[in-house]
Amino acid sequence: MTRSLQPGSRFDLSVRVKTKRFSGLKLSSPDRAELERMQRGRKPLKPRIWRRVRVLLLLDGGHTVRGTAIAVGGYPREISRVAKRYLQGGLQHALSEDPRPKPDRKLDSNQEAAVVALVCGPPPKGQQRWSTRLLAEEVSRRGIVDKIGREAIRLMLARRELKPWRKKNVVRAGDRPGVRTAHGGRAEAARPPSSRE
Repeated sequence: MTRSLQPGSRFDLSVRVKTKRFSGLKLSSPDRAELERMQRGRKPLKPRIWRRVRVLLLLDGGHTVRGTAIAVGGYPREISRVAKRYLQGGLQHALSEDPRPKPDRKLDSNQEAAVVALVCGPPPKGQQRWSTRLLAEEVSRRGIVDKIGREAIRLMLARRELKPWRKKNVVRAGDRPGVRTAHGGRAEAARPPSSRE
């Protein structure tokens, strides 16, 4: 059973939703001059800054939020946000960005030390060397971390410049016997006193 849509009904897709306009956005003359100077200046702008400069100039020129979004290749929400930031804090506030939150670390220092110790040990039976997938599985199995992905393991190893998948990169105890100094060089072997004395 099919129903035809009545024009103007709530299911009619031809009804346009009007967006909120920033009709009151007028730049001050020093701000407009600064934006125009930035736009034609010799110093290259980052793409986000250039887009915000263009947004403010278009809104000041009387364009709608939707028309500005189409002109700069953005979204109406982005255009509204830039305009609101200008009205709240001025030009520098509109052109700048809020600091982005850093994600929490997946591993603390003790857990990282446990993973490094695991990497420096022998690989599991049947494997030639550690891979990030094997490390992630083994770390979860041993209970060092409840759940961790291969990318988190890879980033932690990259920070410490470890590449366990390369056989020569990790120094294992069985590879080179002998005493090492604190800085990693070979220590001189202790010699018995000579009989010449």
